[in-house]
Amino acid sequence: MVDAQTLSIVFAGVSIGLAAIYYMMTLRNSQKAQQLQLETRQAQLFMQIYNTWSSRETINIRKELRTWTWTDYDDFIEKYGEANNPDAHALLQELASWYEGIGVLIKRKLIDPAFVDDLMSGATLWGWETFGSYVRERRVRDNIPFYYEFWEYLYDEVSAIAHKQHPELET
Repeated sequence: MVDAQTLSIVFAGVSIGLAAIYYMMTLRNSQKAQQLQLETRQAQLFMQIYNTWSSRETINIRKELRTWTWTDYDDFIEKYGEANNPDAHALLQELASWYEGIGVLIKRKLIDPAFVDDLMSGATLWGWETFGSYVRERRVRDNIPFYYEFWEYLYDEVSAIAHKQHPELET
């Protein structure tokens, strides 16, 4: 025969077990909700960035930069450097600074590089492949080793994703 004391001990044990299960479920649901909030904030931030990217002004900057030609660093500086052509230089700085900012956000895990790959990989890859040699040479000549380092980081991240998704880019 089961007495009242045994029943109360069993009831207390079952209650503690149920409370622990409830706590674990609540904690798991809370973590899922936090992750969803983080993903939502990342998407909202990225869409604000994308709105700037797809603006007429930014499109025109990219269009203008695509017309530039040069043979080497010195030719680039002569044609587009700040001293000789401040307006052209400002266009490049505007785009490069934009890329730099995106690189920082990716490095700090505030946006997913897959977002950039999905909507802007072509222009992002083009930007560094076109102006990266200028940036690298500027780092050396002006002794600025970190000059646009996050633009290069952005390129590396997006390039890795793009090449993984599109192996045909390797050829």
